[in-house]
Amino acid sequence: MFTGIIQAVGQVRRLERRGGDVRLEVATGRLDLADVQLGDSIATNGVCLTAVALPGDGFVADVSLETLERSALKTLGTGTSVNLEKAMTPTSRLGGHIVSGHVDGVGTVRMIEQSARSWRYRVEAPAAIAHYIAEKGSITVDGVSLTVNAVDGAWFDLNIVPHTAQETTIRNWQPGALVNLEVDIIARYLERLLQGRQTPDDACGLSGGQDGKAGHLTETFLAEHGFMR
Repeated sequence: MFTGIIQAVGQVRRLERRGGDVRLEVATGRLDLADVQLGDSIATNGVCLTAVALPGDGFVADVSLETLERSALKTLGTGTSVNLEKAMTPTSRLGGHIVSGHVDGVGTVRMIEQSARSWRYRVEAPAAIAHYIAEKGSITVDGVSLTVNAVDGAWFDLNIVPHTAQETTIRNWQPGALVNLEVDIIARYLERLLQGRQTPDDACGLSGGQDGKAGHLTETFLAEHGFMR
């Protein structure tokens, strides 16, 4: 588990393709590795990776084909900057929100504009996960815990203050950039819980669908089950 509070910005030192998978070596910069052991997890642009080697000033991880297909790690190249966070401990401050390091989809930065001293970013999420994203809710973008400022269909807005931009790779984003998205874990489990309470014949009630296939949560469904008034 992670918090979405980035501890350092590292840099891809080496990429080695191995039969479809990739062995990735990351120089970790100012990230303190003194308490990191082989097998520990390090979130890299929001993707939980396992350290298989520790060369002293970085770590090496194997990135599976599954991870490459489901995340924006496939766009990394030698020299690319990446957001880094070590796994949280029971005594860690939960400064962001609960982050699993399991990417739900890849979004696209569509617009960037200045807003006073901050920057406003508009990101388009894949349609399959857009319904999990709520105004003033939490979302993880490239490993950074952020607050959603507005939602319009599959599009959502972020307001990035100067400190966050300076301490993460957000400062490098440009329109068209692909970013890893992880939705709030509570929203995912809430939907699954409500699906589990339906019989196969009733499951379509989540979206008004057919053939017993569960779909998206609706305000009507939540109200009927006591989650809204």
